Amino acid sequence: MKPHRLIAVLTLACAGAGAHADDLFTKIPADPQRELWVDSGFATYHFDRDKNLNGGNRGIGVEYRFSDTMAAAAGRFVNSDRFYSNYAGVLWQPYALGPVRLGAAIAAFDGYPKMRDRGWFPAVVPTFTYEYRRVGVNVGVIPSYKDRLYGGISVQLKVRLF
Repeated sequence: MKPHRLIAVLTLACAGAGAHADDLFTKIPADPQRELWVDSGFATYHFDRDKNLNGGNRGIGVEYRFSDTMAAAAGRFVNSDRFYSNYAGVLWQPYALGPVRLGAAIAAFDGYPKMRDRGWFPAVVPTFTYEYRRVGVNVGVIPSYKDRLYGGISVQLKVRLF
């Protein structure tokens, strides 16, 4: 299955659970929140399947949701090139498709050997989030960038502490 079709199927499958036609696509109010989540590393399906990239991006992160539409996030993981990477940024998700939040991670990353010699660089990653009580999943669609960054679909599990 092609990546863009996989994204559509996953999104629609999550959105179909309990969503009514009149509230399928909504703007999320930015009400204050105080939630702390612990995030896993990533499982990544790379678009370039022939490059022997690391899809098991083990790591750990934290996410603090301070409103219904924004969260601060930071963490460390083993990237697709098998080097350690750090990230810090915000998740901005002002819309929902059923129970799935839609938006982007606006963050800085490091550790990629072909991108600024493993130095820090900014990135915008379209991100979908589904949360149920104390567990959740973030799905990021990482765009490819020349021969420096390899695109893919990354899945990150998370658990809410409070």
